[in-house]
Amino acid sequence: MPTSTVENYLKTIYLQQQKQRSAAKTVAMGKLAKAMDVAPGTATSMIKTLADSGLVDYKPRTGVHLTDKGQTLALHILRRHRLLEQFLVEVLGLDWSEVHDEAEVLEHAVSDKVLERIDEYLGHPDTDPHGDPIPPAKGKHAPVQLKSLADSIDQKQLTVARIVDQGREFLQFMHQHGLRPGTPITIISHDRIVDAITIKTPKQNPVTLGMTAAGKILVRKTTSR
Repeated sequence: MPTSTVENYLKTIYLQQQKQRSAAKTVAMGKLAKAMDVAPGTATSMIKTLADSGLVDYKPRTGVHLTDKGQTLALHILRRHRLLEQFLVEVLGLDWSEVHDEAEVLEHAVSDKVLERIDEYLGHPDTDPHGDPIPPAKGKHAPVQLKSLADSIDQKQLTVARIVDQGREFLQFMHQHGLRPGTPITIISHDRIVDAITIKTPKQNPVTLGMTAAGKILVRKTTSR
């Protein structure tokens, strides 16, 4: 069985690959070391070990990307993490701004049997409390293509789909203004001078966001019923 350290590396590589805008999914070693909060030499040593196990492809001075075997394992780890986050919020009532750290610990300990029972109990959710997609137990994982609120200012009616920044303070700010996944929003105005937008949810007062904050909120078009 892979160690928790191996699992963390695989999950981090996968998440870093998803952030790449280009078709090439190679993650630079400096970026990986920063994401793992370790020295570059430490990251390189671990990556060489993962490469020997067939979990990653590594090229010095270029970077690293997951093999099919490594991606399968990374998605399984993500599935554990996100199902646990949903369970902690929906069943145990923890605040969505604090469940990430709890899930980081539990994801390495929960068995597949318990995880699938949790999935069944929750009704097989597609996303976690932050809108992150939960990879399926079987079959391929097909990420949904979403745009950031900052890139959607030409739209009027949108729905919050995912919160990218899951830092505690940002999530608390989102909650304070009712900006959770599934919430419909209306763009009231875009101030081009200060580059900020004002939006409104059905049950909250209007709130003005800078484009940096708006870039951390992923949205989809609101479908009419």
